[in-house]
Amino acid sequence: MTAMIFQLLGGVGLFLMGVVLLTDGLKALVGDALNRALVRFTGTPYKAFASGALVTLMVQSSSATTMTLIGFVSAGLLTFPQAVGVVLGASLGATGTSWVVSMLGLKVSLGFYALPLVGIGALLRLLSHGRWRSLGLALAGFGLIFVGIDKLQNSMQDMAGIFDLATLPSTGVISHLVTVVIGILMTVIMQSSSAVVATTLTALHVNAVNFDQAATLVIGAAIGTTVTSALAASGGSVSAKRTALAHIAFNLVTGVIALLLLPAFLWGLAFAQQQMGLEPGAVSLAAFHTAFITLGVAIFLPFNRAFARSIVRLLPEQGPHLTRHLDDTLLQAPAVALESTRRTLIVTTLETISLLNQLLSSAVARVSELQRVEVKGALKTTQHFFARIPPITDDEPLSRSRIAQLHAIDHLARLLTRLNLSTATRKVMTQPALQSALTRCQKVLALARQGLLHRVSSNWMIQMERQAQALAELRRDERLVILRQTANGKQSPFDALEALDAIRWLERVTYHTWRLCHYLAEEIAENGEMEPPDSLDE
Repeated sequence: MTAMIFQLLGGVGLFLMGVVLLTDGLKALVGDALNRALVRFTGTPYKAFASGALVTLMVQSSSATTMTLIGFVSAGLLTFPQAVGVVLGASLGATGTSWVVSMLGLKVSLGFYALPLVGIGALLRLLSHGRWRSLGLALAGFGLIFVGIDKLQNSMQDMAGIFDLATLPSTGVISHLVTVVIGILMTVIMQSSSAVVATTLTALHVNAVNFDQAATLVIGAAIGTTVTSALAASGGSVSAKRTALAHIAFNLVTGVIALLLLPAFLWGLAFAQQQMGLEPGAVSLAAFHTAFITLGVAIFLPFNRAFARSIVRLLPEQGPHLTRHLDDTLLQAPAVALESTRRTLIVTTLETISLLNQLLSSAVARVSELQRVEVKGALKTTQHFFARIPPITDDEPLSRSRIAQLHAIDHLARLLTRLNLSTATRKVMTQPALQSALTRCQKVLALARQGLLHRVSSNWMIQMERQAQALAELRRDERLVILRQTANGKQSPFDALEALDAIRWLERVTYHTWRLCHYLAEEIAENGEMEPPDSLDE
């Protein structure tokens, strides 16, 4: 008895460790490419679904995909409707583990032959560098999965000789509900639906449980896996909680539907076994797992946006709008955290541009104190969050991104000081002599807004630079003209000072807006192309 329990626990532990090592190794090996693919190929619900399924199939963990997804949504990299599509895809992709176990792990005793993989992987992890280390981790994890399955088989065979669980009642509502609850509890304890599914497949393979019991255990595992996403989202942003709720709702509804339609699924599997040559046992259970998740996807995916809207109504946005992407849970992933600060800086910049346009297009010489406090508070919160992002010295792109954001924060802070504009200075701007400077400043603000919203041509930065340089030259020329007019008595010193202040205000707003956009532009964040540091003078 003791040996059986130890072997069972060891088998589950080896399988879990194998999944963790395989996931971590693959994420380290191709993680950035997978993350970029997950973000880029999610334009429509169907593309998002395909991305979620493929990424989960590769990393062999729906929990890893879901937790990564929660981070991306919190950072603003993905919209919530896109996240819902990825959640559906991750749930279907998770069924791939069932096929790996049933087709390879149980048909061929690979435990013994997988041991060299563990050794080779461990040596690569210890003795090599770079991607070879990550490959070693993945190989060791892949080998441990089959070693764990081998141990599970042995323990389940011993268990079948002592406890004949297959003889217990497996029909009736109460029996099914109890088995589903057991599957949920097993998943919560193991923190892995894959481990529960592998254990169930192994138990079915050695006849420790019957097919009805195994099917309801798999349903319970599908429902229980949502606990991981719920824990990951607890204390997180509203976007993270929405994503977790979507995951919970989908798996719960799909599990209930599978339970209600279990007789129909069993009939369909029996038909497939007789007419289509589907193998009974573990392979049929893997087919059942894929079938009921596919049914859930077929129900939810066409109504993806409506489902997303219902979740948004249940969990409306709360707290400051400008800093909604700053989630402390993102600090564990510096790359995602930096992207969240970049997007927060963009939103704060857009709000600042809107306030500056108010000053330039109306007779109001100053914005409300509430609006100024909001944008200044957003910048301060962003600075504090940015300071807590762990540095990664050996990642050059991240280092460039961090430096670019430091420049952006500096320019935004200086731009915010321009939100105060005296009535006299505002009046001077309406004079014909300053109309050219005013027009250039307004054009730069318009280009900045359209560019940051991706609503303008690719050369918007070049246009901004030209306008800023032209305005700087205009400021120098007009300064000399104003001073000569004052010396000749054509303009009072007071009016001259107001005119100089006005054109200086316009030139500085234009300059800081241009440089701010330069460091926040998406192409800069991706390839790190930056010019030499700016002059930090006002």
